[in-house]
Formats: sequence, structure tokens, C-alpha cells
Amino acid sequence: MRMYAPIGGLLAALAVLFGTVVAFAPMPRITWEHREVQLVQFHQPGIFNYSALLLSEDEDTLYVGAREAVFAVNALDISQKQHEAYWKVSEDKKAKCAEKGKSKQTECLNYIRVLQPLGTTALYVCGTNAFQPTCDHLNLTSFQFLAKNEDGKGRCPFDPAQSYTSVMVDGELYSGTSYNFLGSEPIISRNSSHSPLRTEYAIPWLNEPIFVHADVIRESPDSAEGGDDKVYFFFTEVSVEYEFVFKLMIPRIARVCKGDQGGLRTLQKKWTSFLKARLICSRPDSNLVFNVLRDIFVLRSPGLKEPVFYGVFTPQLNNIGLSAVCAYNLSTAEAVFSRGKYMQSATVEQSHTKWVRYNGAVPTPRPGACINREARAANFSSSLNLPDKTLQFVKDHPLMDDSVTPIDNRPRLIKSDVSYTQIVVDRTQALDGTVYEVMFVGTDRGALHKAISLENDVHIIEETQLFRDLEPVQTLLLSSKKGRKFVYAGSNSGVVQAPVAFCGKHSTCEDCVLARDPYCAWSPATVACVALYQTDGPSRGLIQEMSGDASACPASSPMPFPPPGSSSLSCLGPDSSSSPRRPWLASGSGPDSLPRVTLLPPFLSDQVQHVHALGTFHLFCQATGPADVRFVWEKNGRELETCVPAQTHALPGGRAHTLSWLRDAIHESAEYRCSVLSSAGSQTSHVRVTVTRSEAMHQEKWTRELAAWRAVVGEHDHTMKSWRKAWESCNKDNF
Repeated sequence: MRMYAPIGGLLAALAVLFGTVVAFAPMPRITWEHREVQLVQFHQPGIFNYSALLLSEDEDTLYVGAREAVFAVNALDISQKQHEAYWKVSEDKKAKCAEKGKSKQTECLNYIRVLQPLGTTALYVCGTNAFQPTCDHLNLTSFQFLAKNEDGKGRCPFDPAQSYTSVMVDGELYSGTSYNFLGSEPIISRNSSHSPLRTEYAIPWLNEPIFVHADVIRESPDSAEGGDDKVYFFFTEVSVEYEFVFKLMIPRIARVCKGDQGGLRTLQKKWTSFLKARLICSRPDSNLVFNVLRDIFVLRSPGLKEPVFYGVFTPQLNNIGLSAVCAYNLSTAEAVFSRGKYMQSATVEQSHTKWVRYNGAVPTPRPGACINREARAANFSSSLNLPDKTLQFVKDHPLMDDSVTPIDNRPRLIKSDVSYTQIVVDRTQALDGTVYEVMFVGTDRGALHKAISLENDVHIIEETQLFRDLEPVQTLLLSSKKGRKFVYAGSNSGVVQAPVAFCGKHSTCEDCVLARDPYCAWSPATVACVALYQTDGPSRGLIQEMSGDASACPASSPMPFPPPGSSSLSCLGPDSSSSPRRPWLASGSGPDSLPRVTLLPPFLSDQVQHVHALGTFHLFCQATGPADVRFVWEKNGRELETCVPAQTHALPGGRAHTLSWLRDAIHESAEYRCSVLSSAGSQTSHVRVTVTRSEAMHQEKWTRELAAWRAVVGEHDHTMKSWRKAWESCNKDNF
């Protein structure tokens, strides 16, 4: 795919109105509030920014790098601290840092940014150290720093706010960060005593990158090419292909060869194998382009033919919260680097395009290629032997014209009203033998989404609120040891340990099956929902249907009714596959025992009545009643066929509070009706929405209203606390 051809589509994508994306945004089936799941936590008083995590599964130890401290905790129970080592900044360094205009209370401290294994007896640790990055060795026996005080420039950022990434490969640190105090000289380097290498300081190589991830992919011993191990870097940078008034961001994948020794004359002590390409994550049918990369996870498994890169993306103009997950095969990326076309800079009058495809002759050996069996046969045993023509070409052409496209040419997941920050992926086998890739995705509000692909749909199994204060998930780590699977999440305030599944919280067979969680199955023998990865015995007799068909459940099993205080999200609409949960039964048995159904204000008639043409707006409908209460939305007398989210909260006594919200955009006036139906009756609310072209008359009012209702949805925990108080103080007949 040529990058200069789709310029019209690119501009259209940048200007796209995101008001329609809610139609394909799945909602979590159930939401676990922070207080419901009682997660294991680690926090040390006075210590913040727990942003570096390193797991030693052999030792069952989790290493935590924070601000001015490194901890070792029990990986099976992170609340159990094993060791601690503090690395603070001297007052003299703080003062000098403050003289340069930095905050003495925050920026001029030591933020641990590099935490990598160094053999089996030590960790390699680097910190910002009051804008004087420094590295040291942490002895794992004594758990003390060895005071080596190595210069951390190029290995660790100066500024704790700057991006960075690193990976330790055979005792050598590969890193992506900034090389100077101002953060204006980005660098991808190998810190080696015998062969240090770095990128050329030139805009075509790196243009204001935001580093995200680095990892090594080992060459298979059975490889016919006899190639080299490769280190991949992932980042977002300012485009060099296009030039606009604003800076267009482009997600990248770059690759270097572990055996690279630099050039003999050209590219001395510089990478001769550095190549980069664009990562595509888009939904072509809606002109949605996700061009900011947030995180990458490399999925490896004995059952996979090759590693898979999972990436979290957001659009550059992300004012409503929109995120996507795309997955890429390693072979797709390798094909771009080994067989793809290169790009070259070009001066094109009156055009946004600054780089075009290079169609000229390509030198031999191929520029940017690793030394393999074919190269050695041609007497090129090292990059030091490569001809200047090849080296000069790769110096001038580091950017590939071909792009790395995702598996199935589309995102695995697109979600609106959320900003994803981190991702880890696990593979697990369901009872029917199907292997599912389970995505755990952290958000900027401290939640964790667990999602899987089911046929052509994405199912978000659950949402778990990891942190009480809704703070961003800064890092995620997965422990996939047999029988003990956990997700570790780091934030500014601490670290949280969560199991990969809350099977035991599904109290009935139907609820267990309807969760469609490949980790969980119903055991009739123990009358419990059990975690398959913790079950050593035979799986015969266990019930699990990933289709959500609960007909195999024992007839005597009651319909699922969640405990008071829990929430679930579903999708309203005809034949909606995103709403597998059958109606909950109330505690009584007859109509007289059911609470009356009641619509609650503000009714539709109290909400938005005037909107701008093409402008999006929200309508909200909420009601209380028996547990089978549900909504039907109509537009101009016809039932809506799009997915309309509904959030149901269980209340004591078999009652429920349900909130549903509709997002729409119209060209002409329309009438909306919201009907609440239940076994105890029904009620309807309606409103006529008029399209107006007045620019200022109503805009401020509706903007305030939209913001207020978004707060209602976003702060569901606070809303539900108020409702519980109301139900406790009022008799149900009052409603």
C-alpha cells in the first residue's frame, strides 16, 4: 500500500465525525466495581509512580520500580513485600535541577524507568535522577545497589514525562528514549561495551517519536535463511511523508538486527539495519483511522505458528474517547522489511506529500537486511563488510513504502467512550477445544476490559474497576503460569493483582454460561462456577457454551439474579447478540409481589429538543421496577435496530434500576419514544427533536446537558450509592 495515494481518505478520516461509532462499540456484559472484587494491592506510603514491572515466574517474584524505590513482592500475593531498595536524589542534585526550571518536589526526583534482568543474580536499573539519568546494578541476594553510577544518557529519559522503552537482549540493553536534556534528540540505541550502536540523528530516521515498546524476536534454529535475531521498536512519530499545518502522527514499527556491527566508513557506530514502516489500524468502511499507538503486546505461544503483535490505538483527534485494538502477524511485518518497496524524499510543488515510492535500482546486498546465509555465501559475514552503496542507500531510505496491515485487515476491537492505555493477551482453551485469545485492556480511568472474538463479533466479558480513584493504568503485566494466572496493573498510587477470571462470582449455571468466559465452566457436582485453569480433574460433566446457550443447565437452577450493588451492561435492539443475559426473576412468584414499574425524571420531554444539523446528541431514559424491566426505543414510530446500551443495577428485594442512553444525529426533525416494559406494566416517554441552524441560541444549554449526563454514566458508582440510600429510606410502594 502506497502512503501517498490515499491522501483524500486520510484528510477525510482526520475530519470524520465520530458520532456514528457507537453502533459498533460493544458494551461490557458486567461491571465489577472496585469494592466488589477485593483485589490484592501493593502500595508503600509516600511512594508513587509504580510504572515499571518485571516478573520472575521461576521465583514467583514481582519486581516493582517506582519513584525512588524498587520493591520485590510475592507474585502470588503482592501485598507481601519481600525486599525494598531506595534510590533517592541528593539535595545538591535537586537544587541544581531546580535551577534549570524544574520542579524540586516532583520532576527533580528519581523515577525508575528501566528495570531489566541482568543474569540471574542482578537487575539493571536506570532512573531519571533529577534530569541526570543514571544506571546501576541491583544485587538480588542482598537487594542493594552496587553504586556503579553508570551514565544513563541514551538508556533512560532525562524527563520523567518523556517516553521511553527498553529490552535486555543477551546482557545488552536496547533502548528508545531521548539523548539530551531538552528531549529534542531521540535515539534508538544498543548499549554495548564492544559494539554500541545508535540511530542517525536525522528527521527521516526519527521525527519526534513517542516510544511505546521494544522486544526481541529470536530467529528459529530451523530457519532456512540462517538469519539473525531481530529487535523491534514500536512508537508514534510526526509524519515525514506528509506536511500539514498541524503535525500528523503516524504509528510505526522499526526493526534492527542483533548482529549489526555498524558500517566501516559509512554509518560508523550507527545502525545499518534500521528500517521502519507504518502500522495500519483503521476501519475503511467508516473512514476511521487510528494513528496514535498507545501500547504493544507480543503474544507468543507454542500453539502459534508465529508471534502476534497486539496494539492499542486511538485517533489523533480523540475528543470523545475512542480506542481500537489491532493484531499483526510477525510475517506481515517481516515481508514489508525484506521484500517491500522503499520511500524517498521528493520536492513536489503544491502538495502535502513529501516522500514518494522509490522505483529505482536497489543495491545488493539488500539495504537494511540482516546478515543471513545468502549474504555470508557472498562473503558479507558482517555489516562491516557491506559496500558503501548499500549503506548510503539505507541511510537515505530508512522508511518503507509498504505498510504493515492487521490480521483480517480490520481491528479486533473498536470501543467508544473509552481511552485504552495498556494491553496484555492470553491464550486459553475452552471445553470444546477452541483456543481463544483473551484481551485484557487497561483504560485511562483505572478499569480493565476483558474481551474475546466470537465468530464475527467482539464480546467484552467484563469490566473491572482496578483502582478506587479512577487513575490511568500505566502498565500491565500478565502471569500465565499453569494454574496461577494473574494480571498485574501499575498506576501512580500502587500495583493491583487481579485474577484473569472471577468465575466464583457467577452464582448460577445460567449466569456462568451466559458470561461466555472461556476460563469459566459450571460444575453441577459442586454447584459452582469454576475456573478451568485451576481445575486439575477431568472436565467431564462441566457445562460451558461459548455461544451463550444455557439450555444445558439443570432445570432446577434458578435464573441468574445478581447480588444487590452489582451492575451489568447489555445491548438493546432486535436480535442483539451482545445481550445474552435472560431476564432476571424477581424474588416473588406472582404479579402482586412485583414492584411497580416507574419512569424516572428527567423524562424525554425534559431533555434536548433542538439540535444542530449533523450534530450528535444524547437522550437518556431511566426506570425502576421488577428485575425484568427493559427498554424499547423508537424513532419516528419505528423500533430502532441499532445497538442501544443499557446499564442495569440490582437493588434489594428483587428490584432493579435501569439506565439507557441513545446517541444519534439527524438531518431533519424526528420524534423519539422510550418505552419501559416489565411484568408489572409499562410506561412511555417521548420528545420531538427539532433541527435548528441557529449557532448560539441553544448550543450552550445542550452542551451543559450532555456533559451532565455523561457524568451520570461515567460516575455510575456515585449514582448507585445515592440510589441505594433512597431505597433504604423509602418503601418500595412509594415508587
